[in-house]
Amino acid sequence: MTTNDLPSFPFPREETYHPPPIYARLRKEAPISQVRLYDGKIAWLLTKHQDCCEALASSKLSADRRAPGYPEIHAGGHKAKEAIPTFVNMDDPDHAAQRAMLEDEFTPETVNRKWRPMMEEIVDAVLEEFVVKGQEAAKREEPIDLIREFAVHAPTLIIYRVLGVPAADVECLSRDSEIRNSTSRNAAETANLELQKYVTGLVKQKVQDQQPGEDIISKLVEEQLKPGRLTEDQVATLAFLVLTAGNAALINSIALGLLTLLQHPDQLADLKKQPEKLAAQVVNEVTRYYTASGLNSRRAVKEDLMIGGQLLKKGEGVICAVQSANRDEGQFPDPDKFDIHRPGMRPEDTLGFGFGPHRCQAEFFSRAQLEIVFVKLVQRLPGLRLAKRETELTYSEPTMNIGVNELPVYFQ
Repeated sequence: MTTNDLPSFPFPREETYHPPPIYARLRKEAPISQVRLYDGKIAWLLTKHQDCCEALASSKLSADRRAPGYPEIHAGGHKAKEAIPTFVNMDDPDHAAQRAMLEDEFTPETVNRKWRPMMEEIVDAVLEEFVVKGQEAAKREEPIDLIREFAVHAPTLIIYRVLGVPAADVECLSRDSEIRNSTSRNAAETANLELQKYVTGLVKQKVQDQQPGEDIISKLVEEQLKPGRLTEDQVATLAFLVLTAGNAALINSIALGLLTLLQHPDQLADLKKQPEKLAAQVVNEVTRYYTASGLNSRRAVKEDLMIGGQLLKKGEGVICAVQSANRDEGQFPDPDKFDIHRPGMRPEDTLGFGFGPHRCQAEFFSRAQLEIVFVKLVQRLPGLRLAKRETELTYSEPTMNIGVNELPVYFQ
């Protein structure tokens, strides 16, 4: 097979939000194969759960996008190499050192004590606004868009509170966040720049504060900037990472999770009966079934190694297709079935939050948000239903994101 004969990656998603069908064929016929990227370069593609876990846990692979062979999947990736790196694109020991700066804020204990009550408060407030707007829409016999009026706002307002964004700035910032997550690439890049400028200014403001707050930017300023461990630019870059890293994935997980529950009324009925008991299982299955951050697990080979019987050589690029791994028949029986009662399913089994040293630091924080959202939605709005047939829904660009662009629903 010549370079030109290799399949182009990312693969198009032929059936709305379901993984590209080629993944299932590759898992059976060629679990480790090569693909051609947009710039003509070649990378290895791993599609099996075990192989992805082994690769993502290996110190012989680099997450540094500046490393020779790192596989970029669009032109913006090469531009991103010029930016100040954060631990997401660092290797140990730098990765571990910077990650430790935020570690305490995202432990289960801190999330339950410090952040979960705030999440409950914000979700309640956003949900009540959604109900009011839904009632007004119902009077006009119109549906309401759950994504625009609820799913976008809850995670965004939560992360603003965590970072210490002043209440007066929230409305303007929320518009930039919505544009960044839902419109054209050019508009999104402009909104992205505006958010970056704002975060840089917010860091400067926090430096001047006489009484530091309990937010993450204040923590970084006091514990890292003032002692000289980080510069202002590095603090701003790290804060921007916290702001944006999981926002779109959370929005998509809320929308797609609710859509799928509505498509599986028996499982939705079970959740309504025991929301607190089943919420964690729902989040497990939603993050497995969809893998909203499906293209982030990319690496460059630092030292030759064997994975799955294939030699990966220094300087080659590796893409761990975690979206495929989460549908691996060898790991999950009947993987294309959505099942919140999936037996033996553990949080660590799903690769929706990555795997190994770079597994999402805010995983428990994100899981808590999703659990709260699904519980409160079914408790407050048990009669929520789709306003359109599935074939009438629109979806995000098929190769880069899996979100629903709109999710119109009716109140019953």
